Amino acid sequence: MSRIKDLCLIGTLLVGVQTVRGDTVTTSAAMAFIDSHLKKIRPLELESNIAWWEANTTGKPEAFDRKEKAQNRMDAALSDKTAFGQLKNLRDKSTLIDDPLTRRSIQVLYLQYLGSQVDPELLKRMTALANQVEKDFNAFRARVDGQELTENQIREVLRQSTDSDRRKAVWTASKKVGEILSPNLKELVRLRNQAAKSLGFDSFHALQLHLNEQNGEDLLKLFDELDNLTREPFQTLKREIDAELAKRCGISTPELRPWHYHDPFFQESPAVFSSDLDAPYRNADILKLCRDFYQGIGLPIDRVLGRSDLYEKSGKSPHAFCTDIDRQGDVRVLANIVPNEYWASTMLHELGHAVYSSLNIPETMPYILRSEAHILATEGIAMQFERFSKKTKFLAAMGIPVTNPSQFEAGASKALRARLLIFSRWCQVMLRFEKSMYENPDQDLNKLWWDLVEKYQGLKRPEERNQPDYASKIHIVSAPVYYHNYMMGELFASQVHDALCRKLYPGESPRDVIYVNNKEVGTFLKEKVFSKGKLLPWNDLVRTATGENLNAKAFARDFQP
Repeated sequence: MSRIKDLCLIGTLLVGVQTVRGDTVTTSAAMAFIDSHLKKIRPLELESNIAWWEANTTGKPEAFDRKEKAQNRMDAALSDKTAFGQLKNLRDKSTLIDDPLTRRSIQVLYLQYLGSQVDPELLKRMTALANQVEKDFNAFRARVDGQELTENQIREVLRQSTDSDRRKAVWTASKKVGEILSPNLKELVRLRNQAAKSLGFDSFHALQLHLNEQNGEDLLKLFDELDNLTREPFQTLKREIDAELAKRCGISTPELRPWHYHDPFFQESPAVFSSDLDAPYRNADILKLCRDFYQGIGLPIDRVLGRSDLYEKSGKSPHAFCTDIDRQGDVRVLANIVPNEYWASTMLHELGHAVYSSLNIPETMPYILRSEAHILATEGIAMQFERFSKKTKFLAAMGIPVTNPSQFEAGASKALRARLLIFSRWCQVMLRFEKSMYENPDQDLNKLWWDLVEKYQGLKRPEERNQPDYASKIHIVSAPVYYHNYMMGELFASQVHDALCRKLYPGESPRDVIYVNNKEVGTFLKEKVFSKGKLLPWNDLVRTATGENLNAKAFARDFQP
């Protein structure tokens, strides 16, 4: 594990922070505040995280209840006006805090407390509603012709069936969850906006960006740039995809509707290319593949797998998550593995989150800073690894047999390019929908959703459909104003990969580099990314790790033919 031996040297990492003469009284007061905060909050975070894990792996109501109560106690502590006043005063005097770790901890805590400076009863109502929505989502199972379908079974129908009526029935059934969740979601949006406006922000969307150290205007400029960059390549790709999908279902391309694509939101590439991407994984041990890969790059994950919950069962969340329970190495993955490429990619992704956690962030980093620098940073590292599931060279190096490697590579490389373009367009929908929803929650949200889907994804809305399909996307409900960070993570993934290749694989094309059995990869990531924890704001971390501000240059090369 990479460690920082001389904490004074950390100051040299802080971009744009001048060296000042410290004030002993201010520094001592800051350290005392942090100590008091941790005594109150750390046990509650642990209790909440354990309850969250049990709730999502079992669906037990009592676990959701424990999670809600722990969250309420945390919110009460974070909403303490006297404590926030002390913290604000320390933050205003932060240039007098001579220890960079303490100085950054105060800034991080200020943002954490700021989001809770609303009426305690309002916080409780928001927590209760969010908890209920998450519970309802996890309990939901689509039903078609009296048969209950899991998330994996829905995906299987959308990938395999050539019967348009069957596809429509399954897709429509999967969207029923939106009808169940939308009343509570609309109320949650209203309450979140009420909380944000009480803090002086125009909307909850604006508040969340501020709390995540992001600028709304800069964010839209970046996504406008991505829109211009991806629009024509995406439209060309989609025409090719549409022709193949229509052919398979025996219909014309104008007859294509959202259920003809291979996932419920068209956020992934349909399996229409010349190779069967699932074939190498049908008889593969996905866990062994992941264990061997991460071991080979010096980032072992056995400890994570031993604590994880990885296969389907009743009541369990149907998706995949990684969580750091205690910031002391208890890191777990929730998954629902079946032997296909989707789950190979997903496990490489979730275990990428796992290695960028307290497993590899130095123990010398204080608790408040012992986590990833930002959402986009941990997503970027996870995305960096997930891309390997579609590379023939990677499979060969990991001992996974591939029938007709050249055909697989042709299809897989096209699928990876398609995934990047398709996901980019899908993220446009998510960012712009959430922004508009929080700015004007009384508008026709059903129409807003399909207007954006048509504009950025090129899908035709189903005729006469007027249902809250937006509410069937769990992130809008339980991870609000989060999704744009996935796209920024893709940019970060491309940039870090380029920087790593320049250092460790000079002269090789970044597209050919797969990291297998190179422990210097783990060392590079520990030193450039993991060791910083949350010490640096995200934009400073990007510059430290890659030598540039976050941009789309490397990403653009990744989706070129």
